[in-house]
Amino acid sequence: MANIAAILKEEITRLARKEVRRQTEVLRKASAQQRKTIAALKQRVSDLQREVTALEKQALKQPASIAPSTDKKVARFSAKGLHSHRNRLGLSAAAYGKLIGVTGQTVYKWENGAVRPRAQQVEALAAIRGIGKKEVLALLEKQAPKTRKKRKKN
Repeated sequence: MANIAAILKEEITRLARKEVRRQTEVLRKASAQQRKTIAALKQRVSDLQREVTALEKQALKQPASIAPSTDKKVARFSAKGLHSHRNRLGLSAAAYGKLIGVTGQTVYKWENGAVRPRAQQVEALAAIRGIGKKEVLALLEKQAPKTRKKRKKN
């Protein structure tokens, strides 16, 4: 009887292994397919990262080619240049400000570097830079409202 028990045990073990193999085969195939997909995705990510790095390096090397080209010349601003130009013209900050359309305090702040003028104001500064001292004085006279002295009534 011991023989039959051993044979029966071996047969049950064999059938159990066969059934487990059949059940796990589907999972093993799905797992292998998923590993292949993950490997392909990792490779794609790696390629894209290399491409992005190359494009970033290229962008850093050639920033002028990406920027839109404009026909008009861009005016630059320098606080020191503004101060020296105002002194060359012999104008107070308030008079210089009237030409541009700002206050004298704003001109002082620009000269000290506390603030920077807006783009429109930089264009106005550039326009004044090209004008001579006599022309500037003529512009100031045109802009100044003519004040009449009132007579005192006795």
